[in-house]
Parts: sequence; structure tokens; C-alpha cells
Amino acid sequence: MIHRRQIVQLTGLVLAGVSRLANAASLVAVRIWPAPEYTRITLESDQPLKYTQNPVQDPPRLAVDITGLELNQTLRDLVSKVPADDPNVARIRVGQYTPEIVRIVIDLKQPISPQVFSLAPVAAYKNRLVFDLYPNRKPVDTLEQLIAERSREDAVALAAPAPAAPSPVPAPPTSGRDVIADFIAGRGQRQEPPRVASATPPVRRTEPPVIPSRPAPAEPPAIRTGRKTDRLIIVALDPGHGGEDPGAIGPNGTREKDVVLRIAQLLRDRINGSSVNGNPMRAFLTRDGDYFVPLHVRVQKARRVQADLFISIHADAFITPQANGSSVYALSSRGASSSAARWLANKENEADLVGGLNVRSRDTLVQRALLDMSTTAQIRDSLSLGGAMLGEIGKINRLHKPRVEQAGFAVLKAPDIPSVLVETAFVSNPGEEAKLRDPAYQRSMANSLMRGIQGYFARNPPLARSRAV
Repeated sequence: MIHRRQIVQLTGLVLAGVSRLANAASLVAVRIWPAPEYTRITLESDQPLKYTQNPVQDPPRLAVDITGLELNQTLRDLVSKVPADDPNVARIRVGQYTPEIVRIVIDLKQPISPQVFSLAPVAAYKNRLVFDLYPNRKPVDTLEQLIAERSREDAVALAAPAPAAPSPVPAPPTSGRDVIADFIAGRGQRQEPPRVASATPPVRRTEPPVIPSRPAPAEPPAIRTGRKTDRLIIVALDPGHGGEDPGAIGPNGTREKDVVLRIAQLLRDRINGSSVNGNPMRAFLTRDGDYFVPLHVRVQKARRVQADLFISIHADAFITPQANGSSVYALSSRGASSSAARWLANKENEADLVGGLNVRSRDTLVQRALLDMSTTAQIRDSLSLGGAMLGEIGKINRLHKPRVEQAGFAVLKAPDIPSVLVETAFVSNPGEEAKLRDPAYQRSMANSLMRGIQGYFARNPPLARSRAV
């Protein structure tokens, strides 16, 4: 026989359980974004999540306990979302550790320094718990990579059989590090080797010796200018958005981050096959996959490789589907050139909020200070670059504005690199959305941007590299 007191206690337990279930957070989505520099894992929930973390070094793994969460199918799906080629994460395990705690164990391929932080709701996202897993290894020197790649190509070209000529005495070997230093400083000129002593007077040359080189790609051709610096020319390409930040989304579901990455990759291929007055060109992408890169890190990456140009590639959107055309923007130090430019800059500058910037990162203040430095010369050169690009883009698409617009875009604030932001078309316009999805239009846009780069260098020959990063 059940006494009244037992009934009251039982009722209390039932009500407590119902209350706990009612107040428990519920996961609505889980995502994982592998990248060369770090891997991001995101848990999106209808309520903020309370958590504790416990990194373990041997073997390397990260255990996270989340309070007030019940294991559901959405969280179980995280286990199957880990790609085999993720550079940092080997596998993920999840389980109901206690009735009120879910434990997530991330098995790692190498030691990492985790950054775990929460993000408040923004745009289409609810509450997010983010795991940024940074490997402890020393980061790759991207500038050295670019120049070493070119040095290897030069070594192959120099090793190829030369046209019939008197046999010269071979020049002393040059180390790879010396070649890199020469390219950085603009001292990469090829020197004619010393000649063998002869009893007859030397023949006087009226023209410089012809140096064999690889033929330039048919489209677009390499350009020739009146000055030669004989060094590596680096163009930083910045595909907008990425990862948690999809950018604008068209009426048929086209995501800005996808189409601009494809255009940037096509432009990269054209740049890597070209030269300026005999100076080889190389493109550097701030992201080459679907992952989030903060705005200030994009600028920092371009400066780290000592880029000669910075081109941020986007696909515009507006509140009405009628807006159309392509645009080019440069930085402004005196306010936006139009209300539309101001609106767009504000929208693009919010990318860090949508993408998920960890404001507690120890380097944030230092990196953001970089964005406060701009120069009159940088803006002047940026307007010149933008004008060259606008003229070429206008040949393949309607221009939204007939001139280069200006506003306070955070991503254009490298103090020593001519920088522009290109809106390739309006993804919010159904007709232009179809263009952006079309591989032929993507190729045409990449060709136009390449011709704009060439036109800029035709009027502004690259100088010998002198700045330090």
C-alpha cells in the first residue's frame, strides 16, 4: 500500500524530471570544417550550452562535458561527419555520461591547442558552441613555399639543354635559401656565366643573350612593361566568406562562398601561368576550401607573403531581386562614396560575426590594430587597380556603378598593398544567379580580372621588393 508521503515524493520526482526535460537544451545542427590551419567543430542549439573541457596529451584528445543536454540523433550524426582527410581529427565519440551531461571525446591526429567558445545568435544561426582545434606544429611559411616552388621550376629550366653556343664555364651552384633571398629582395636577375679565355678578341654583342623560357598560356597573354625587376610577383586572392559564413544565398540556393571560391581558383590558375615583363607571377589564396577565415587574418596572410596586390572576390546581394551588375570597391578614409557602398561595407564587415570570431583570442587586439593603418598611396593605387578591373568586367557584364566605389571595408585595410573588393554579380538576382553558376561565366570573370591585373601592371610596373613583414 502506497502512503500519501510516498505519492507526494513520487510526484515530485516526476515533475522534477519533466521540468529538467523541458529546460534541457536541444541541438539543432552540428558541423565540422577541416582546414589546413585548423579544424572547426560547431554545435548549434536552441539555448546556450554550459560546458567544461579537458585536453589530454597521451594519446592526444579533447574531452568536453556539456551540462543540460540530452543525447539526440543530431549529436550522434557528428560522429559520421568527420572526413578521413581531416588533418587534425581522427574520430569523434559521443555518449550520455550522466542523465544531465553529454560527453564528447575528440580523438586527434596530433597535439592541438583548443579554443572553445560560445557565440550568441546572429543571422540565421541560433546559439553556437565552437571548437577551434589548432595544431601545435610550427605553421608553414607560405612565402617561402611560393618562392621555393618558383626556384624549383627555374632549376629545371636552367638544367634543360641550351641552344648551340660556345660552352661556358658553369656558374657556381646557388643554394635554395640564397635563391629565395634574391627573389624577396628583387635581386633574382640571371647573370651570364663567365666566358672561356680565348686568344682571339671577344665578339661584341649588340643585343643581350636570348634566354629560353616556357611559352606563356594562350589566355590571357603575359604582358611586357618598360621596366624590369626580375622578381616574383605575388597576387593575394581572397574568396569571400566560407565555413560557417555562407555569404549571400540566391533564390535557387546558390551560396556566395562557393561561386567566389571557384572564380578565385580559376584566376589563380591564370596568374600562375603568367608573367609581367619576364617576372613570374604567383597567386596566393587566403582560403582554398570551405572554412572560415576572419577578416583581419585575411589581411595578415596577404602581408605575410608580401603580396603586390590584394583582390577580394564576392557576389553581391540586395533586399530586392531587381538589383544587378558588377562592381569594384576600394577603401575610403573619408566615408563611403554612396549610401549603397556604405550599406555593403557594413554587411561585409559583419562576416566575422556570422563566421564566428573568437573575440577572446590572445592575438585579436594586435591583429585588429593592423586594420586601422591605411595610407593615401595605398588608396590611390587601389583606385587605379579597381579602374583597370572595372573596364574589363564591363565587357562581360553590366556594371552596377560606372566608377570604382569607396567605403570602409575592413578587409581592404592593408596599409601597403593595393586592395580592391570585386562584386562579380548579384546572387540575389535570379538571372545573375544563373550566370554565377555557369562555368562559362566563371571563366569569363576570371579572364576579365586577369586582364585587369595585367592592365594595372602595364601602367604601374612592380617595384623591387623592399618592405619587411
